[in-house]
Amino acid sequence: MKLRRYAGCVLAAALILALAAASAAAGATPTPTSPPAAVAQAVAQPAAASTAAAADAPAAPGDACLAASAAALDAMTRSDFAAAVAHFNPQTRAHVDAAKLEQVWAQLAASVGSYQRHGAVQRRSLRGQPVAVATLQFANAKLDLVSACDAQDRITTFRLMPASMVELLASGKPAAPVTEHVEAGGVRVQAMAVASPAGPLRGALVLPAGSGPFPAVVLLAGSGPNDYDETIGPNTPLRDLAAGLARHGITSLRYDKRTRDYPQHWAGADGATVDAEVTDDALTAVRALAGVAQVDPHRIFVLGHSLGAMMAPRIGQRDPGLAGLVLMAAPARSLLDVLVQQSREQGARQGLPDAAVKRNVKAIEDEQRLLADAAPGTVPEGDFMGSPQSYWAGLHRYDQAAVAKALSMPMLFLQGGADFQVSPTLDFARWKQVLKGKSNVSFHLYPGLSHLFMPAGTSGTIADYQQRGHVAPQVIADIAAWITAQKPASRGKRR
Repeated sequence: MKLRRYAGCVLAAALILALAAASAAAGATPTPTSPPAAVAQAVAQPAAASTAAAADAPAAPGDACLAASAAALDAMTRSDFAAAVAHFNPQTRAHVDAAKLEQVWAQLAASVGSYQRHGAVQRRSLRGQPVAVATLQFANAKLDLVSACDAQDRITTFRLMPASMVELLASGKPAAPVTEHVEAGGVRVQAMAVASPAGPLRGALVLPAGSGPFPAVVLLAGSGPNDYDETIGPNTPLRDLAAGLARHGITSLRYDKRTRDYPQHWAGADGATVDAEVTDDALTAVRALAGVAQVDPHRIFVLGHSLGAMMAPRIGQRDPGLAGLVLMAAPARSLLDVLVQQSREQGARQGLPDAAVKRNVKAIEDEQRLLADAAPGTVPEGDFMGSPQSYWAGLHRYDQAAVAKALSMPMLFLQGGADFQVSPTLDFARWKQVLKGKSNVSFHLYPGLSHLFMPAGTSGTIADYQQRGHVAPQVIADIAAWITAQKPASRGKRR
C-alpha cells in the first residue's frame, strides 16, 4: 500500500494500512476472500452495479451514524481503544476488539508516522455505497477513515485507506485507459490487457523503435494494490523501467495488479493467496507477451520488484521457458521476518514507545508461531494484519531462496544500498550466499539508492518516497546489458 498509494512496493505498509477492519456494511464478517489491503465490501462495490442493486442501496448515514463514527475516531486518536470499539456492532467488535485496534494503530504509526490531526466526518458515496469519511493527517501520509453503520447506528465498517483510493472510489470512474502514442525516439506505447479470473487487467505494452523481434520483459510491482506504473507518491518506477528499457531495444509489458482492479473478488480457486495476487497473472502475462509479433518468444524475462521479485523464483519454476529473471530489492527471508525488522527499525525512527514496538513485534512473532504449529495442509482460522490466514499460510510454505537455488535459468539481483525495507545485509547478502557458485547468477549493489532504486532521502522512512525521483539510469543500463547478453531459451519448455 500508495500514499498516494504508498502500497507500491512497501512490504510492511501494504499490510499495515489494511487495518484489521470490520465487517461489510451489511454486517457480514470478512471472508477468506478478502484481499491484502482490502477495501470492505461495502466500499468496494463494483462501479457497474445493477439498477436493482442501486435501488436497494442503503440510505446515506444519518446524524447518529456520523456521531458514532466521530466518537470512535476521536477515541482512537486519543488512544482510548475501549471507548472506540464500544461504538462497533457485536460482530465487528468480535473481529476487532480494543487490543487489536491498539495493535494496528501502533503499527500504523510505525509505517506512516505519528498522528497529527483529523477533519470532520462527512457523508460520501463510494461507488454507490453511502459511507462516512474523515481525513486523518499523519507525519508522513494522509489517510481517510471510511465507516458505515447498521440500522441501529452501530459501526460495521471501520477502515483506514489511502486518500487517493477513496477519491478514486468516490469518482465512480474506472482508471484512465492506456492510450496508444509514440514517445521520444520512436518508442511506442499500446494498450494490452492481461486476462485474469477476475477480469481483464489494464496493461501497457511498450515497444522500441523498429520492427523487432525484440527481447521482452514482464514487469511486476511490489505488495499492495498497485497500478501498472507502481505509483508511489510522485514516483512511477515501473514506468521509468519500461521507458528506459525501450530505449535500449527491449519490449515490456506491465499491468495493474488484480488487487487494484478487482479489490472485491480478486481471489483465485485456492482463495486469497500470494499466487492469486502475483504469480498467476504474471504467468498469463508471459504467455500473452510471447504472442506479440514484435517479440522474440525465446527471449522473454520476468522482472520483479520487492514482493514481485520475491515471487519471481516461483514464476521461473512454473515457466522454465523463461530466458531469465531480474530481481530488484528481493527479500530472501520470510515476509514476516522482514516485518519484524521493519517494525523495530521504523518504530524507533518514528519515536514510538518501546512498549508499542514490542507489542508490534510480539504480534508478528505470535503469527509466525501460529503458522509453524499448524498441521500440514491446514490453514489457521481468522486473519492477520487485515489479510486472511490463507495468504500468510501460502507465504509461510514458500522458500524463495531454495526455489531460486534449484533453478537453472539466469538470474540478476539488484539492491539499493540505502534500502531500509529490504536489507542489503540480511536479504541481498543471503541471496549471494545461497546462490554462491552459480555461474549464471549476477549481483549489483548500488550505494546511495533507495528501495525504489532512486537517490535515497534522509529520513529513512516512507516520507522519503514523497520526493520526486526516477530510477537511476545506471540501473536501467545494467538490466538492459544483462538481458541483451543472455542466450535465447528453449520455447518448447514453456507450459
